[in-house]
Amino acid sequence: MSSRRARPPEAVVEERRQDVLRHVIEHGEARIDELGERFGVSLMTMHRDLDDLAERGLLRKLRGKVAAFPALTMEIAARFREGLHLTEKEALGAAAVGEISAGQTVFVDCSTTVFPLVNRMREIEPLTVVTNSLRVVRILGPCQGIETVLIGGRYNNEFDSCAGPDVVDALGDIRADVGFISATAVAGGRLFHPVQDYAALKNAARGSVHRNVLLVDHSKFGKTATYAHGEVSDYDLVIVDSRTPEDEIDAMIELGAAVRVVALEETAKEE
Repeated sequence: MSSRRARPPEAVVEERRQDVLRHVIEHGEARIDELGERFGVSLMTMHRDLDDLAERGLLRKLRGKVAAFPALTMEIAARFREGLHLTEKEALGAAAVGEISAGQTVFVDCSTTVFPLVNRMREIEPLTVVTNSLRVVRILGPCQGIETVLIGGRYNNEFDSCAGPDVVDALGDIRADVGFISATAVAGGRLFHPVQDYAALKNAARGSVHRNVLLVDHSKFGKTATYAHGEVSDYDLVIVDSRTPEDEIDAMIELGAAVRVVALEETAKEE
């Protein structure tokens, strides 16, 4: 029997590259050998990861180190994140679409996690969809039976959406039957976002929606960010995938959250 290691699934490689990119963005630059040690891969593997990220224009590869592009990297990184954890996001969207009925008003935010759900919403008519996301408008705009309401405010390139006080004020005048958002980070049942305007938006959206649904894939758990925006118990339903850590699921249940776990096919993890 061969002792050669199996190559990890592409999804695992992409997830690691996202984590590497996030680390470089947060620190501005990093030594390549230190990145290899931090992420538990060989120097050759780390060079392959960084070559891929550099070819996408997400960072600069220099002699012995890599550096982030201060503005451009963050804008492109949003599109990079949209392509990650697609299996999980599709599963969450398939589970969540049953919460929507024709004729309802639905709120969705600009989280990439909700985009597969938005694609499924094209089959439900009539609907009124309220959003701060230009991506959502582009998905649903061609649908004749769906009225799309874009909440305008200060535009953010990174998230391709609007945020700020104008959006929060506008949400106060809206009443939706059901709303769907995600969180950048979840730890012990608390929700976090790195940008204050978006944390405020998520808080405001909850008050404008009759039934609030939170969609979170497993990669968001066990992490925090600068700004807290409530707890999972503030939502009527939390939908997660089956790779979510058990201790995080237990913490959510202890807080009184209704948690639905969506089964996924087991995928191999990198050794």
